[in-house]
Amino acid sequence: MITPQQQAQILANLGISALNPMQEAAQRAIGQQNDTFLIAPTGSGKTVGFLLPVLQLLKPDATLVQCLILTPTRELAMQIEQVWKKMATGYKVNVCYGGHPMDTEIKNLSNPPALLIGTPGRITDHISRRTFSTAGIHTLVLDEFDKSLELGFQDEMAFIISNLPNLRKQVLVSATSGISIPDYIRLNDPVTLSFLPEKDEPARLTIKLVYSEAKDKIDTLFELLCSLNSEAALIFCNHREAAERTSTLLTEKGIYATFYHGGMEQDDRERALIRFRNGSVRYLVTTDLGARGLDIPEMKHVIHYHLPAHPHEFVHRNGRTARMSESGTAYVILHRDEPRPSYLDSSIDVLGLTTNNLILPKPPEFVTLYISGGKKNKLNKVDIVGFFSQKGQLDKGDLGLIEVKDFSSFAAVKTEKVTTLLSRIKDEKMKGKKYKIDVAR
Repeated sequence: MITPQQQAQILANLGISALNPMQEAAQRAIGQQNDTFLIAPTGSGKTVGFLLPVLQLLKPDATLVQCLILTPTRELAMQIEQVWKKMATGYKVNVCYGGHPMDTEIKNLSNPPALLIGTPGRITDHISRRTFSTAGIHTLVLDEFDKSLELGFQDEMAFIISNLPNLRKQVLVSATSGISIPDYIRLNDPVTLSFLPEKDEPARLTIKLVYSEAKDKIDTLFELLCSLNSEAALIFCNHREAAERTSTLLTEKGIYATFYHGGMEQDDRERALIRFRNGSVRYLVTTDLGARGLDIPEMKHVIHYHLPAHPHEFVHRNGRTARMSESGTAYVILHRDEPRPSYLDSSIDVLGLTTNNLILPKPPEFVTLYISGGKKNKLNKVDIVGFFSQKGQLDKGDLGLIEVKDFSSFAAVKTEKVTTLLSRIKDEKMKGKKYKIDVAR
């Protein structure tokens, strides 16, 4: 058990002043004997909601993995890992996912973590190889459980659960209600906590319909982005190729955009998200992979360049805006002859765009720099700030978000300072070692 003082410190580490009602209810429920099914919207703080009570269940003297968290995507797995590390619990955590070096994961698991996070396919692989013992796992969390079912991970999840002989507690987490729970998940008198908004709750989300006269809607998208006062937006396409093509066409028109989808190499996916998070690119063109499970800022604007086939994906995309107490707008771009899906309300207001005197969005204030060293090289944010300030002569306001990975780091630097900075530090050493530092591509 953790004391109230320890919990207060953990919340301070996370930058949270107090738990919200959903997190308080989750803490009470998961701490009981029953299993828990937690349903809450994207962006409501579900990760902290289940990690805090999981911490209460861990035993400091145990030497095996105690809790396993399964997630449908590698991004969500890494995001949960980062939240746990920010909590500074003292318990070891490891993350396993496809695209991550298997040798590194096996080495990490030789000293078992208390908390293991992974995707179903990679955890199945590890259990088959017997790279760690499942005998100590007493708690299983299935995060974004609805998405795991949708992506077809039933066989992997069934295999994993069948290999947890001492499992005592299961926590299912979802952003969608009405899910049929498969037979292989044998819940023990579950407590269901639903925090989805009531239908009659005042809507903070505004949906606008934008008509495109041309079947190729790129000009309409361009005009829409020019009308958003240079504010960031998430743009959804239905296919990977369309996301790449749309991003390229926007860039050719003078709008700084990048793309994100499941066919990219993991490093490229991470870089796209880092650049979007730190403001060095304002427009992220993505498939439905970007609808949930990503650590990105609150969006004021979500754009459906293509409409999804299913209404729940429309809901999840829109969940990227109007989160918590904020308001936001989702724009639907439709060609006038395009079939209108049944889930699109007929009363949606039409937004008329002016094509006269279009003003391009302002270029990003920041550029992302890549640094060829990270945590495993004993570098941290303080080292990078000090180096750029002293050797690069940057002022405090010239540096934006800094992210330190295992073997690399990324720093946002004011655009007008980048050339001079790189010139000043090209022959300098950081903590006695020379690192490659250049604009991230």
